[in-house]
Amino acid sequence: MAGVDEVEVVVAHSERATLRVGDVFLKVDADRTRIDVEVEAMAMAPVPTPRVLWREPPVLALAAVPGMALGRLGEPSPASPRAWAAAGAAVRALHDAPLPPWPGFRLDDLVSRLDGECDWLVRNGVLPAGLVRRNREVAEAALRPWKPVFVHGDLQITHVFVDGDRVTGVIDWSEAARGDAMFDLAVLTLGHEERLGDVVAGYGAGVDLDVIRGWWSWRSLVAARWLVEHGFDPDSPGCEFDVLRARM
Repeated sequence: MAGVDEVEVVVAHSERATLRVGDVFLKVDADRTRIDVEVEAMAMAPVPTPRVLWREPPVLALAAVPGMALGRLGEPSPASPRAWAAAGAAVRALHDAPLPPWPGFRLDDLVSRLDGECDWLVRNGVLPAGLVRRNREVAEAALRPWKPVFVHGDLQITHVFVDGDRVTGVIDWSEAARGDAMFDLAVLTLGHEERLGDVVAGYGAGVDLDVIRGWWSWRSLVAARWLVEHGFDPDSPGCEFDVLRARM
């Protein structure tokens, strides 16, 4: 990293921070468990992941992956339909891989979390009660037993990198676990519903569109408080609140 002139803050909040120094990403996380999961998940995943350069808790140093992110929430994606299909194929490879040894969230916990966040949104006047109630109903489609697969757990489009029509890297594995395949597909296409067909074309059989829509609502409802409390705006165009309004 000699000769680097600046440090770029990629993301920073009270839980963790990611810095870019030249071609090296430094992830600082006070929760050692998340770093442990990230390193082990990347070693297991059958898709391109960042190379671990060194690790000195609470810091993890990763090499940058080539290419560009599929896009950003709230902005049109510059990636081609074939790139989105390639992302779908990469997700399928992950879901077909052996399960990680650690568990994921229990269904009861996800239901309880949703109920608590919906109550907070209405009680604090963040969103209209009717909008919350409708999306709570839509989310019911996702809250059912599933066959667990190896999921990334936070597969937002900024975490999938492509070069042309090829996936070059999937980053940020700290939420990887056993979980519902449709959850990964939902997070990947959140706010980019027009790209769902391309992702499904690459992913293949076994996709339940109603469940994906349910996870869109669940994710947007439960993320709102965290986003607000950490200085992000879920009411920006194309972001979580627009996803919720689209279900009305």
